[in-house]
Amino acid sequence: MDRTASIVHATDSTFEKEVIQSDRPVMVDFWAPWCAPCLTMGETLEEVAPKMDGRVKIVKINVEENQKVAAQLGIRSIPALIFFKDGKPLRMISGALPARSLREALDRHAEGTHDTR
Repeated sequence: MDRTASIVHATDSTFEKEVIQSDRPVMVDFWAPWCAPCLTMGETLEEVAPKMDGRVKIVKINVEENQKVAAQLGIRSIPALIFFKDGKPLRMISGALPARSLREALDRHAEGTHDTR
């Protein structure tokens, strides 16, 4: 199974369709290819994403190539994860997370039980 098949790569022009108009909860990973923690986070996402398939849509946006959406959302450091539901951002986490913490955050997002951690 292709582990990256569960991850959608969006752009400034596809963000509206992929994230805002999504019919399920979405987590967006803002990253850049020169960012070492972003690459680590990317590997963790590849590990966790297949387990979230159908529950939470996972989207990646390269901020190097897509600066408009990142600027609109106030992304100041990467990696940054923003959790969306019904087209609205609910929570942001800055920095790379270990797989277990990411899985727990995604499970809470899928269940609609967010906290402020």
